[in-house]
Amino acid sequence: MHDGFEPGATLHTQLYIDGLWCAGEGGHRLPVVNPSTEGTIAQVEAGNATDVDCAVRAAARALRSWKKTTGAQRAALLRAIASGVSDRREHLAALQSLNNGKPLDEARSDVSDVVATFEYYAGLAEQFDASGESAVAIPSDAYQATVRREPAGVVALIVPWNFPMVTTAWKLAPALAAGCTVILKPSEITPLPELELAAIIAHAGVPGGVVNVVTGTGAEVGAPLAAHPLVAKVSFTGSTAVGAQVMKTAADTIKGVSLELGGKSSIIVFADADLDLATDLVAGGAFFNGGQMCSATSRVLVERPLADALAARLADRARRTVVGDPFRPGVQMGPLASRAQYERVQRYIARGKADGARLVIEGEAPAGPGYFVKPTMFVDIPTEGPLWREEIFGPVLCLRSFDTEDEAIATANDTEFGLVATVVTRDAGRGGRVAAGLEAGVVWINAPQIIFPQTSWGGYKRSSIGRELGPFGLAAFQEIKQVLMPAGAAGTAHCIHGA
Repeated sequence: MHDGFEPGATLHTQLYIDGLWCAGEGGHRLPVVNPSTEGTIAQVEAGNATDVDCAVRAAARALRSWKKTTGAQRAALLRAIASGVSDRREHLAALQSLNNGKPLDEARSDVSDVVATFEYYAGLAEQFDASGESAVAIPSDAYQATVRREPAGVVALIVPWNFPMVTTAWKLAPALAAGCTVILKPSEITPLPELELAAIIAHAGVPGGVVNVVTGTGAEVGAPLAAHPLVAKVSFTGSTAVGAQVMKTAADTIKGVSLELGGKSSIIVFADADLDLATDLVAGGAFFNGGQMCSATSRVLVERPLADALAARLADRARRTVVGDPFRPGVQMGPLASRAQYERVQRYIARGKADGARLVIEGEAPAGPGYFVKPTMFVDIPTEGPLWREEIFGPVLCLRSFDTEDEAIATANDTEFGLVATVVTRDAGRGGRVAAGLEAGVVWINAPQIIFPQTSWGGYKRSSIGRELGPFGLAAFQEIKQVLMPAGAAGTAHCIHGA
């Protein structure tokens, strides 16, 4: 065990189904690797379709009573989960750094986001008792109409490895607040934080079957979840290719789907920008979490008069970025999360060189084991090349210059994705104009990639279907029911279509 992790800490490695920890039906286990050392830190159960069916049926049984709980009752449990996460803050942060490789300070920030998300949806759940049913004005004195918001039912949550606890909280908290029961499938690369969260949920008093966690691969667990006829909704965060497959599978049973997928986002820096701020925002947008973000603003568009100065600053920042053991003080970037991701990023860097892109900096990674990649920067990338158009998911930054505001907007929008964008300028009017012209679900102006649970998350084009966070995240797990009856009476009315 890494000496940055709690001595004697217990790692949960079994499936969590119907309130019980249990072995998988197939008897197989999957290794969990520390990306800093490439050593195996745990073996978790490899679930299969039988385990999925068991978990879904447990959730369906639990739904009968869970959906009848009040918003206040669900809020109390959500706050208990938030409190449990807060109490285990250092343990959870260390577990993420151990399993995912992100620096400890970043992992601590993730834990704070988890707490804030559960607290926020506890507040919305409390409001639900008053807002779950509302009257609707209709052009008739003979009838009265109401609209009810009800839980979608049994939902499958499939989450990725780059922000394992955060992406889970963004789905799990609103699903529980809405009155749904859940089967959570963590990434097989980073299952340990979610399994620890399951233990916290159990300790918080959430009834058995309301939350179930089935670890395993996408093929053995994710696909059966998306196909299961008792699952009413699938919420998936991951690659665009896998998201498309989830959507196709879900179509066979006409179940609801929310997808949070890829991005290839731009940060637009105008010549009047504060150079220090621009450098910070570009470096943060490209290198935070090792660039393993769907929101990475790895396409840098800089107005020509500032291009050379910004490129020089960024090259210097990249050289000085401390890459290494995420538990070591002062480390700014840990390893990539897996060997597969490391090899993918190396292929993109090699492709950029082969295609003639100008490589400004490619630092050497620390010697020894671990999936380390130093920040890398190309300039004057061809806009049709893979480095400019495809999601790399690593610390690779590409820079191009522009001459006009319209050119910057057009270049930023020239992508199949539309998740986020950043604008850096001292001109408030320009910032607003450019933000309005960008085809993206989130735009930051002179700000880092701060995300508050009260707002929204999701994008245009092939980046998303639906939205997470805010009231939109709660609505994603609700069905809408209209109830119409004679005004002032509870009797039965004749059915008049089109009235």
